[in-house]
Amino acid sequence: MLDTNTMNGPEAKLRYGDGDFDVLRPGAYVTCAVTGKPIPLEELRYWSVSRQEPYADAVATAKAYAAALEAGEKF
Repeated sequence: MLDTNTMNGPEAKLRYGDGDFDVLRPGAYVTCAVTGKPIPLEELRYWSVSRQEPYADAVATAKAYAAALEAGEKF
């Protein structure tokens, strides 16, 4: 289980848009949809608008993209 004290707060809930995101529930971090790693909001750079999920880095984004293509899903 994630120790939220290391992230200085609870997990945020975001709505991901093109080039930005809206905070629906304030928090200190979000969890990567691929790796499960916490991502501090100030370090969040990668997400999918259509899937509404965050990614820790470019490698995690590429893995999610490849999996979506393989499954015939929109990314």
